[in-house]
Amino acid sequence: MQYSVVVVIAALFSVSAAQVWLLPSGKDKDLYSNVWGRALQNSNGGVTWNKPVGHGNVFGTLGTNNQGLFGKAGYQGTIFNDARGKLDGQAYGTRVLSPAGDTSHFGGKLNWANENAKASVDISKQIHGKTTVDASGAGVWNVDKNTQLSAGGSLYHGGSGKPDVTVNAQIEHKF
Repeated sequence: MQYSVVVVIAALFSVSAAQVWLLPSGKDKDLYSNVWGRALQNSNGGVTWNKPVGHGNVFGTLGTNNQGLFGKAGYQGTIFNDARGKLDGQAYGTRVLSPAGDTSHFGGKLNWANENAKASVDISKQIHGKTTVDASGAGVWNVDKNTQLSAGGSLYHGGSGKPDVTVNAQIEHKF
């Protein structure tokens, strides 16, 4: 499983890098020697890209910091945007290489919202490690012209032990 995640991330990077490092003339050029390349450079010395594909974008970041080398790549897009609300989705993978040890994660996110409510869920899995789930939702509804109901909650489970669950609700009436 770990091998396939690394291959997918490497393939996404290769396709995106080919688009970034080749000029329209087709000649190779140093990434940071032109305005386009300088715009891609992060403050942390990394490279970020975002390329429209289908109904979404392929994105990625490669960089370094004091802890080591890191990379993240994935796809994000809108699944629907109509009377039901707007649903966005994202699938991603990350890899960190450091003296303290290497880690790989993959996961996905869904974010939904309409005029009264919103909800999100993010599930990620560390290779040879734990699966984490982070979900939340909230909404505000007008009961009548002077009364408003708001409710929300969240759930976080870090892969071991009991999950952290929060629920709240409020009724507000203006006299």
